Amino acid sequence: MFHHVKDLQFNARVSKPDPRFAGLLLEQFGGGNGELKAAMQYFVQAFGCRRAYPDKYDMLMDIATEEFSHLEIVGATITMLLDGVNGELKDAVTSKKSGWMKMLSGKAEKDEVIHEAMVNPQFLVLSGGGPRVTDSQGVPWQGSFVNSNGDLTVDLRSNIAAESRAKIVYEYLMQFTDDSHVKETLQFLMTREIAHFQMFGAALLTIEPNFPPGVLQGDPRFTHSYFNMSDGEPVRGPWNSGQGPWGPGESWEYIADPVHQVMETSGQRTKSADAGAMTPDRMQTMNEHLSAQRSAEVKRATPQGEQGWNDVLIVSSTTAAST
Repeated sequence: MFHHVKDLQFNARVSKPDPRFAGLLLEQFGGGNGELKAAMQYFVQAFGCRRAYPDKYDMLMDIATEEFSHLEIVGATITMLLDGVNGELKDAVTSKKSGWMKMLSGKAEKDEVIHEAMVNPQFLVLSGGGPRVTDSQGVPWQGSFVNSNGDLTVDLRSNIAAESRAKIVYEYLMQFTDDSHVKETLQFLMTREIAHFQMFGAALLTIEPNFPPGVLQGDPRFTHSYFNMSDGEPVRGPWNSGQGPWGPGESWEYIADPVHQVMETSGQRTKSADAGAMTPDRMQTMNEHLSAQRSAEVKRATPQGEQGWNDVLIVSSTTAAST
């Protein structure tokens, strides 16, 4: 159940109209990294974990709802940056116009207004001075922006990436406005992306194990291999040498000459397990164990016969972990 409070979560303000920046800001209204994408992504993801992981459902719905609040903030800011457009367009008879419409007295003036709107004349001829569900180039929002894969170890990582991209877009946007009030709003929205990043990261840590994403382990012959696919001086780092992100006793296997390695292993068919990686038997045991664990978590939470959505009990992660 949604309940709309008329006050914005952050009191957005603008110093003066700025159609140029309004066009840019559409990126965070209907763009692929914007607030609508985030809201819909977390909203859709939540349904699949409602019963088995009610604590994550609660978090996803809370953050999705906040993202809808942010969408309202962005939409309100765009509208204020286009202040005066709708009223002038409604004055379809009076010849003595002011503000915006004074600038439309000749072809050059009309072209200038369209240019100021960042080649986004939809503000003038379609939305009447309000936001449209598009990005800054007028490309419509689409459902394919939403990433929802039905596994929290995957979805939470998608959300961490989504918050990262949204955060950097706000950073870029702040460089294209001199309006201190608009910057304050963008600063708030950018900061909330940081908070959500941390929330999703913390939630991921409560799922054990959570790596690799999903259920199945990787083939131990290839999990620790780094193929040097570039000519010239080799570049080494924790991504291809030493222990890196692996556990104690594990390390990267650096394959300096991939062509020779492919020939030597008959196209990987005779390759042995990487240094320190689990054995094939251990991999199979872990696959079977985690498969049974995740399946049981969902099945236990799925009632038989008649169901009611509101019958599900929301519990905290602490409670869930202790039961």
